[in-house]
Amino acid sequence: MFKKIIRAIGIGLAALIVTGGVLYVSGFRIVLDGGGGLHVAREKSAEQRAEAVARHREAQRAVAPPASPAPQSAPGIETPAPSTSAPSTPALSTPHSAPSTSVTAYWTDFRGPARDGHYRERPVLTSWPGGGPKPLWKQPVGGGYASFVVAGGRAFTIEQRGPDEAATAYDVATGREVWANTWTAAFKEIMGGDGPRATPTWHDGRVFALGGAGELRAIDAASGRTVWRTNILIDAGASNLQWGMSAAPLIVGNTVVVLPGGHSGQSVVAYDAATGKRAWAALDDQASYSSPMLVTVAGVRQIVLFTATRLVGITPERGELLWEFPWKTEYEVNASQPVVIGADRLFVSTGYGTGAATLELSQAGGRFAVREVWRSNRMKNQFTSSVLHDGFLYGLDESILACLDAATGELKWKGGRYGYGQVMLTDGHLIVLTESGELALVRATPTKHEELARFPVLDGKTWNHPAMSDGYLLVRNINEMAAFDLRK
Repeated sequence: MFKKIIRAIGIGLAALIVTGGVLYVSGFRIVLDGGGGLHVAREKSAEQRAEAVARHREAQRAVAPPASPAPQSAPGIETPAPSTSAPSTPALSTPHSAPSTSVTAYWTDFRGPARDGHYRERPVLTSWPGGGPKPLWKQPVGGGYASFVVAGGRAFTIEQRGPDEAATAYDVATGREVWANTWTAAFKEIMGGDGPRATPTWHDGRVFALGGAGELRAIDAASGRTVWRTNILIDAGASNLQWGMSAAPLIVGNTVVVLPGGHSGQSVVAYDAATGKRAWAALDDQASYSSPMLVTVAGVRQIVLFTATRLVGITPERGELLWEFPWKTEYEVNASQPVVIGADRLFVSTGYGTGAATLELSQAGGRFAVREVWRSNRMKNQFTSSVLHDGFLYGLDESILACLDAATGELKWKGGRYGYGQVMLTDGHLIVLTESGELALVRATPTKHEELARFPVLDGKTWNHPAMSDGYLLVRNINEMAAFDLRK
């Protein structure tokens, strides 16, 4: 393990020198400047982040919340009375009056409702002013790499606050913290950094939050009250992964599916979403860092997921294996999401020298066959995922944006350095949140790399996926969170 860490640091430094940019190693930020000099700065510790959040929230509570229209209820969400403990947003808040927000539930899963990184709810602004749009609000947040899910005008995430993990709810329009559900747990990792990884899932008025060390909680989205809890690692007799539990819980019917990676048929486990009782368990694989997806491929509704060494399709009802395809990286790290690119085709891409491929599924008489259509080393999604638009795939090949023809794997272009950031698609444009905390707007066209805007948003290492609901863009990293109104 020590040799792997040293080798990873060496590879990272080599890439830094070749490409320029920022490298994060064990609490330090290493920056290569334009003159070739290296600058090393210590990142904030978990305790420092927790103190910053505590000071900010205390200041929020001292300010009366802004007046707003009487709230309405979204399906499955109660509208509680305003809480005196719920903070508002002072100095780091909105530069103008807070807009009204939708009470609908759209972006309720990791990377959106289809887990494909595509925002389709309404048109948004794709012409940004010089310097970028101004944030509605910006404020400190606890550590970790989770994204947001949004429902009923609230954004939900999970953070590290000192010795505690906290599932949290914020008012989208103001950044006001509505509630925080905390428990003692602190996942620590020397290379990737500390804090929870998995994005929560919202469903039917509940938030399903998974901590870095396996704590799974079903939380009432209105009040923040714990409905039920378990630890999926203890329950499955599984050991944690080197980089922590990272797969977002998946709602399938009346169950919530998670990936503890336990042996003896406990790699994938489904719990009753209402009670927390185990519904079924399946497979014997070590877990991966990718999130399970509920999709229809080759005419069959199924859960598609990465394990440490293969891509599989399983039945939604019992987790029975439908098909498998070997997919193993150097460190057995599969952290990206598969992409459905046709009625019977899936695109997969991983880093660590592995590359990408398109798989074609067929089935007859209940038996599946999997055929590799093409393979390429021109798209290596390390812990980001590609998006599909008009027959072309856009994603980060390591740290450089690239476009592939989904039918053939042909590279159309490669350009722009974004670090190990994240990519989402909306209105024919790519929104890229870079590793160094910048937002970039890129036209989704196979003709050429065309970056339309780019501006700094967040300070610190940014591996978190952006989220969007009702035209509001939400971003966060290990230090800060911010919201932008992109409604037309």
